[in-house]
Amino acid sequence: MKIGSIEINKPVTLAPMEDVTDIPFRLICRRYGADIVYTEFTSSEALIRNVKSAIKKITVLEEERPVAIQIFGGLETSMEGAAAKAEELGPDFIDINCGCWVKNHVARGEGAALLKDLPRFEKIVKSTVRGTKLPVTVKTRLGWDEKSIVILDVAKMLEQAGVQALTVHCRTRTQGHQGEADWEWLAKIKKVVSIPVLGNGDLTSAEDVKRMFETGCDGAMIGRAAIGNPWIFKQARHLLDTGKLLPEPSLEEKIEVCIEHLKLDVKYNGFGSVIPFRKFYAGYFKNLPNIAKMRNDLMQMVELDQIVDRLKLFLKEHQSSCIEK
Repeated sequence: MKIGSIEINKPVTLAPMEDVTDIPFRLICRRYGADIVYTEFTSSEALIRNVKSAIKKITVLEEERPVAIQIFGGLETSMEGAAAKAEELGPDFIDINCGCWVKNHVARGEGAALLKDLPRFEKIVKSTVRGTKLPVTVKTRLGWDEKSIVILDVAKMLEQAGVQALTVHCRTRTQGHQGEADWEWLAKIKKVVSIPVLGNGDLTSAEDVKRMFETGCDGAMIGRAAIGNPWIFKQARHLLDTGKLLPEPSLEEKIEVCIEHLKLDVKYNGFGSVIPFRKFYAGYFKNLPNIAKMRNDLMQMVELDQIVDRLKLFLKEHQSSCIEK
């Protein structure tokens, strides 16, 4: 798959996720195998007004490349200006969010709302392409609902508008995250465009990634399944390259990665970030025995060293119990 100067065979990428894909998480996912990472989706209106929190969202580092900045909006002039602003921060390409299903964004004519107005969708995309010399890509959904699946028309329109790759979350807007993603559309989309097509939706394991590539798509994008589980990228790549599954990470590895991630979070977001970081614990320690007490302790702790000590104590206790058995 080729986007601008980036060329990767069957890339497995990290989806843009609000309040999740900040610098620390992107770095962790790159270290553990993500081929491309995306920033949180960021408002074009905030970017053209130089809102500090918005600029922080799309600040990128050399060590996380290849990295894309994702922007969204409902006004052509704002999207053009936001693309220019994003380019200044040096991503490898710019992605447009045209699939967010959340009510307040849709009400403003942003995200998935564009699927109900394809002429305006086209204008938004063309204005973004005009605003930057970087490659522009789009992430969207199949359509507004099951009665208005327009992805084939959208895909052709995007290619003609100068978009260099398309990611499709294989659900409609009305589905949100409910129901099953319909991957059969990926093969249909591939037949009507020549630009790369990436699939998204219901990728929860390396085996899922392998099955998605069997549709003929060019790339796979993992979202929620990567939260607290960054090694899913390494597992997927290993299965694609060798046909073999890697073993699940040990408890020691899970705790090491969790601590590594937490320290990066504090480094880039400050000591107060240990509180919002709590959302990652469920993923890192999913399905572990005797985990309830430690998770409860972690949810009360606000000091980095205290959290690290508690995680190490849990590992020591687990190792001791294994020796006793």
